[in-house]
Amino acid sequence: MLKVRSVYQLGSNLRQRQFFTGIARLKRRKTAEEKKSPRIIEYSPKKLQPNNVSNANSAIDIWRHMTVSQLAKTLQRPLGKLDDVQEAMLYVRGADNIEAAAKLEDLKIIQEIAKKLGVKTRVVAAPESTAEDEHKERDVSPRPPAPPELLKPRPPVVTVMGHVDHGKTTLLDSLRGADVAAGEAGGITQHIGAFTVTLESGERVTFLDTPGHAAFSAMRARGAVATDIIVLVVAAEDGVMAQTREVIQLAKEAQVPIIVALNKIDKPEANIEKSKRELAQMGLALEEHGGDVQVIPISALKGTNLQLLAEAVSTQATLMGLKADPTGLVEGIVVESKTDPRRGKLSTAIVSRGTLRKGSVLLSGLSHAKVRGLFDHNGQPMTEAPPGTPVEILGWRELPLAGELILEVESEKKAHAVMKYREHQAQMEKIESSGDEIRKKEEEHQAKYRAEREARRLAGRFRVRGGQRVKQVDPNDGCPRVSVIIKGDVHGSVEALLDVLETYNSNDRCRLDIVHYGVGNVTEGDLELAKAFNAIIYAFSVETPQPKAAKDVTVKSFNVIYHLIDDLKEQLSSQLPSVEVEEQLGEANVLQQFFINEGRKEIPVAGCRCTKGVLKKSQRFRLLRDGEIIYDGALESMRHLKNEVDSIKKDVECGLRLKDTKVLPQAGDTLQCYTTHMESQQTDWDPGF
Repeated sequence: MLKVRSVYQLGSNLRQRQFFTGIARLKRRKTAEEKKSPRIIEYSPKKLQPNNVSNANSAIDIWRHMTVSQLAKTLQRPLGKLDDVQEAMLYVRGADNIEAAAKLEDLKIIQEIAKKLGVKTRVVAAPESTAEDEHKERDVSPRPPAPPELLKPRPPVVTVMGHVDHGKTTLLDSLRGADVAAGEAGGITQHIGAFTVTLESGERVTFLDTPGHAAFSAMRARGAVATDIIVLVVAAEDGVMAQTREVIQLAKEAQVPIIVALNKIDKPEANIEKSKRELAQMGLALEEHGGDVQVIPISALKGTNLQLLAEAVSTQATLMGLKADPTGLVEGIVVESKTDPRRGKLSTAIVSRGTLRKGSVLLSGLSHAKVRGLFDHNGQPMTEAPPGTPVEILGWRELPLAGELILEVESEKKAHAVMKYREHQAQMEKIESSGDEIRKKEEEHQAKYRAEREARRLAGRFRVRGGQRVKQVDPNDGCPRVSVIIKGDVHGSVEALLDVLETYNSNDRCRLDIVHYGVGNVTEGDLELAKAFNAIIYAFSVETPQPKAAKDVTVKSFNVIYHLIDDLKEQLSSQLPSVEVEEQLGEANVLQQFFINEGRKEIPVAGCRCTKGVLKKSQRFRLLRDGEIIYDGALESMRHLKNEVDSIKKDVECGLRLKDTKVLPQAGDTLQCYTTHMESQQTDWDPGF
């Protein structure tokens, strides 16, 4: 650097100023020849290094939530060579996890790592392929099949199925020494029951008891999917019935082996051979015909041949070689779910893989749980539930749907991430499914708007202004309606009720509106909702509030599904308007027409003979000629042998004078006497049972 001094005069004083300059400012100017020569750029030895050239002139792309391996890839490190990146992370605060799959949440940490490696960065959006991979990682799915060395024997899951009132629950009572049938409303099963039975041989078997009523087809379908063996109970007195055929079809679709238990053989009207023929006609290959379907005659009430049935189940399970992996994350299926007023949301499930313990984090559809308690079918606490065991799970945040798959995840954080992704997916599917309906409504709105705009244009701009705005009225206000709120004890019962209500197809006569449905007791929120919509609350096997609390709200409690449906049919019928019904009292043939004088007028009179019933003067009469109605109205006079009478019996002749004297009866016409009365209508809804 050169130091230069400058002296200048300001007024009468001399002042001195210093300034600095460099050698670069004093370099010699190029001559004309030097300017024409090709330009030569010289680099220092440091700048000639190739690695430094790329690092100095380019920046790498980084984005939020990128993994360590992705960062190494953008730094152009060889695949799997993360040593220098991981070494740099050791010197960056906050970069604790140096695993290849670890995600770097903070952009500042990524920038600091790149700075340690001597690289500039540029923040960009995450690539789309990475976003798709993240979405795939967010959801969970069942694990691949376990290696054979990890598999251990497990109890078979046996579902008892058949037609209603064929003795399914009584059979299970006999097998486990309990009396469940006595506690069932109406003597019919309306829930899926799951419990473990220890046979006399010491083997443990998991039994599922399914409803046989026509309304519970969804429950039966779930039972068929979750089972290893189906015990088909057929009453020897009735043979193959409607739900028996349905069960056989479900077993064929699910490819589940069937053992037939011919029940009620102790009854005098039992016909075993007829039942076997009907089963063979349904396509079952019975053992006595060279097939593999065992048919065992039993009496569940008297305990006859139950040991043979137990041995048949045990033999079938042994042949199937049922095994499962008791280690790792839990997998299972929801059999039933309910809301207990004291313990909260509960679900009955069967574990199919892994061992369920207290504290496990579970996912099922759009529900998740941290297990707070495990109970067996008797309500006794359990420490763990191995594969093939039915268990009642306490701790659900939302009630899981029956039939959904249960999967365990490592932590609650993972569960929340999966839930968020599944909710997003469900919302997108809902938008796609309702897209056509939205477009249709939009087209209707646009057509209505164009019609109104055209009407305004034709009316003129000044006619539109002013005037009272027309009140918008719901076009369905004139149609009678019944609004209902459904509350059930378990999800399966509510699902069965909704399936039955979906068969209602008379909305043009009386609308059926389902305001709300849910699992659990009737709450204050349900009462407020019922008041707002003038709805009837149907409580199925749940507790109802006190009459004082349910003031001005109709709450009806039922324990049997078809009693509830019958009451709903009565409510629908009561809303239908009464119709005028015609009742024919009598009929007469016109034998002759003659006239009588009344003052100066000639009045026509029909000479008749009553051929059917009774003719009553006070009722209405209809004059028919060749099937065409000539007159319909009242009588002025009814006479028999010149005497005015009120009625004429069969085979008696009379003279009838009509109110309208312009109508001229002729011989051969027919007169009908009839009356009308108002009669209440009945709904034509047929729920199928």
